[in-house]
Amino acid sequence: MAHCLYFTNLLAFPGSVSEWPYLKKTDKFGQNRDTVYFKDGVRHIDFVLSYVDDKDGDKKAERRREFEANLEKAGLELEAEDKSESGDRKTYYLKIHAPWEVLATYADVLKIKVPFKASDIPKAREVPLEWLTQPFRLPDNIMRPEPDYFTAPFDKSKVDFFLIDDKDTFFPPSTRNRIVYYILTRCPYYKEDCKEEDKTGIKRLLNNGTYTSAYPLHDCKYWKKAEDMQCDSERYHLYRYWARFLCFYKKQPLNLIKKYYGEKIGIYFAWLGFYTEMLFFAAVMGVICFVYGVLSYEDNITSKEICDPEIGGMIVMCPLCDKKCSYWKLNSTCLSSWQSHLFDNEGTVFFAMFMGIWVTLFLEFWKRRQARLEYEWDLVDFEEEQQQLQIRPEYELKCTGRRFNRITQEMEPYLPFPSKCARFCLSGATVLFWVMACIIGVIAYRLAVYAAFASVMKDSPTSKIQLVGSLITPQLATSVTASCINFVIILILNFLYEHVAIWITDMEIPKTHLEYENKLTMKMFMFQFVNYYSSCFYVAFFKGKFVGYPGNYSYMFGKWSMLRNEECAPGGCLIELTTHQTVISTYSRWEQDHDLQNFSQYGLFYEYLEMVIQFGFITLFVASFPLAPLLALFNNILEVRVDAWKFTTQFRRPVAAKARNIGAWEEILNVVAILSVVTNAFIVAFTSDMIPRLVYLYAYHPGNKATMRGYITNSLSFYNISQIPEDNLPEHGENPSWYRDYRYPPGHEKQYTHTMQFWHILAAKLAFIVIMEHVVFVVKFFVAWLIPDVPVGIKSHIKRERFLVQEYLHNYEVEKLKLQLSQSCSLATETAPLLPSSPSKHRVLSECI
Repeated sequence: MAHCLYFTNLLAFPGSVSEWPYLKKTDKFGQNRDTVYFKDGVRHIDFVLSYVDDKDGDKKAERRREFEANLEKAGLELEAEDKSESGDRKTYYLKIHAPWEVLATYADVLKIKVPFKASDIPKAREVPLEWLTQPFRLPDNIMRPEPDYFTAPFDKSKVDFFLIDDKDTFFPPSTRNRIVYYILTRCPYYKEDCKEEDKTGIKRLLNNGTYTSAYPLHDCKYWKKAEDMQCDSERYHLYRYWARFLCFYKKQPLNLIKKYYGEKIGIYFAWLGFYTEMLFFAAVMGVICFVYGVLSYEDNITSKEICDPEIGGMIVMCPLCDKKCSYWKLNSTCLSSWQSHLFDNEGTVFFAMFMGIWVTLFLEFWKRRQARLEYEWDLVDFEEEQQQLQIRPEYELKCTGRRFNRITQEMEPYLPFPSKCARFCLSGATVLFWVMACIIGVIAYRLAVYAAFASVMKDSPTSKIQLVGSLITPQLATSVTASCINFVIILILNFLYEHVAIWITDMEIPKTHLEYENKLTMKMFMFQFVNYYSSCFYVAFFKGKFVGYPGNYSYMFGKWSMLRNEECAPGGCLIELTTHQTVISTYSRWEQDHDLQNFSQYGLFYEYLEMVIQFGFITLFVASFPLAPLLALFNNILEVRVDAWKFTTQFRRPVAAKARNIGAWEEILNVVAILSVVTNAFIVAFTSDMIPRLVYLYAYHPGNKATMRGYITNSLSFYNISQIPEDNLPEHGENPSWYRDYRYPPGHEKQYTHTMQFWHILAAKLAFIVIMEHVVFVVKFFVAWLIPDVPVGIKSHIKRERFLVQEYLHNYEVEKLKLQLSQSCSLATETAPLLPSSPSKHRVLSECI
């Protein structure tokens, strides 16, 4: 049989191509080495194990002998490659082939669906003007690499029911490597006379160094087709039509991705592509909102008053920290006030409400797209109970207790309830500790770094606009450096959180792979939620809210800490939140792209995590930065092709796995979507300066004509600096000072208490939150109710297919019964003359019937 070319791990060996022995066409015996078959050219290589000799060689060699002997007992066929044929002259390779009998047995056990009849359900009609999408589509043989079939769970006793033209090719490579991996993870490596239950599975052998790697093979080189015309060269087609950046405007070949890598990876790229498509609409609205801010730039009276030397230049503000901070002129925030207007304007309210509706449309339409994929990929009846057949080997080993399962009528391992509770409590306490430590650390850092920057300018004269350098104020310096250093801390903590989350999840001993993945997903997301969003939540909802006033400031850990709570600039804290969005959102992608060889079991998990974290940034805080969806769109266009390039050229072929949806991530997205409505309402109300400006415009402006003139002085309160305590007094002496708040001036009978305008503004903020949340939630739930999760056409196709499958199965059983009866009648007729008293012909027929 001709050979099919493959390519594995180009980056593993240095030197020129000609120096790589494994790229030679033949070995020293003249046999082709660039192949996915055994040396006989017939048996397909379904999996490869590699190992090297080291100091513990004898011990590891004994493990390998027992493991490989047990693999052969399980029915697998092995073929070894000596280290003399490898590129580094020290690596051994063990090739594994699963014969038909093994594949059929485990396909029956795992209830793998296989075709039994070509589908006769008519395809959907062409959409009008479909020719307009022709430039964005790929060739039909790439978009649909295989025809549609009716499928049913494989049954070894009904082999003749299924469409088996060739047993060697009936199960595709993705199914074959999935079955072999299932065997590898459960095969023991102890002797029969000395059972040690913990000595089981390829994972433990990889962890203890007995084997260095285990992986299935790619079908060909990614840069050219296989020489064997019978080989589909799917890897080459994926690289040519999917992984190259020049294909960024083309649709993804999802069916080919699913066929080659499995449904789990296919559903990820389907979700990523759909998310990117939906970002286009959010990006357009964000750009419109930003353009409105640019066009209304000259009408920004508030910023003009701040920058006016006769207004902002004459207002001396109270120090922003104790001792080291000096008095400062209001017009020192001129630049930031203009920048803030670009994002903090009337369009912000509209955009925040739009995004609340957009996120609902995104989730609802994704459910419909997911339902269509479930039908097309034959995952409708793929229920999670199939995962129960795949109990984690670690669970079976660590749970020594046994109990009777009333459903299966068998004894099964279980974790006692007291032990489960203790593990859960320890897990929860660990998560809570890390969360609180991270939040407190972020806030303490910000307060400390602000004091450090303020000390740089403590000797500056009061008459000058006080800056760090020539353009950067202490507030801006703190914001930018806090964002950058927070980003670096995020990268460091990511590594730490990963190990903590895995340790906690392992300690809980989840029963199934699905349960383990869901628990790990929730823990990692909670850690990363705090890691990425804690600083943004602090700026949005806490900074400037609990400051106090001159003479009675609030401190984070009490006055002894000297860490006075931060204040917002006169233009509000929104521009600082925008700075955080710009620094963190757009760069979070690259810290994960360091492993270019082995696709670990957590590889897809981190791909989801990156995108969900990004989803949180463009929904939870989008009111502060309308351009976030646009940046996310550009990032994701690149992300799709970078991930595709890594999968096709840099990663070993992952073991195929099934999944009917995106799992726990769907629930996380729903929670983030609901939370985003609340956070954006609070951002507009409390972080943005929109509500105070509107209250002034319609209730407190001077004169008969509504105008924003005088708003700045109206939003400030005066403090008699001679009354300031010694601990708060700056080193430059006394000056008339203002601070941002709504309080009565000194000498008033209610001096330094909140004015009535403060309470009016607070009432307006609360009213806005209630109104916005109710409007958005009503629209969200109406849209969710209006759009069914499963399209009507898909529902009818599913019902039709189920009916036809049952009908074909029924007809098959009837024909099989007729055949058995016919054979029985023939046998009875032939043996009748030999009997002492032959029954009549009618009696024989009646017995057959």
